[in-house]
Amino acid sequence: MAPKTAPKKASSNRPEERRKIVATNRKAKYDYEILDVYEAGIALQGTEVKSLRAGHVSLNDAFALVTDGEVFLRGLHIQEYDFGSWTNHEPRRVRKLLLHKSEIARLVGKTRETGHTLVPLSLYFSGGLCKVELALARGKAKHDKREAMAERDAKREAERIVGRRIKGW
Repeated sequence: MAPKTAPKKASSNRPEERRKIVATNRKAKYDYEILDVYEAGIALQGTEVKSLRAGHVSLNDAFALVTDGEVFLRGLHIQEYDFGSWTNHEPRRVRKLLLHKSEIARLVGKTRETGHTLVPLSLYFSGGLCKVELALARGKAKHDKREAMAERDAKREAERIVGRRIKGW
């Protein structure tokens, strides 16, 4: 008879814990220069969580504001839950972000500088909790966007040439 081993307990602090990404703001990295990134929890209602798990969310117009020592996410669109009743949520309501006081104090100082804003980069589930990746960002000028596109195109072309040489074309 083989010796019995105790089953391993699930730990939320494991590094291999995966994030289930629900939505990303791809345009944010194009429009803004990312200076710093924070992870924040979101205060949600029950039907919002169900709608998020179904993937019915848009980060396109979302931004965060620091008011009275708290951070709020505005413009985030979470579609109403299809099977919800009178308990359904408002799609574009203001949602509170959950951050440590020291992080909020740091953000207050940095967002007061001209040209700095808080932009959500992605929305995901980690350990069963909904989190948002929030970036402190500075808006890019048109010429900066053009330079970034030119660099990206040059990098792609260089990778194509290297790939062709490896294949012997």
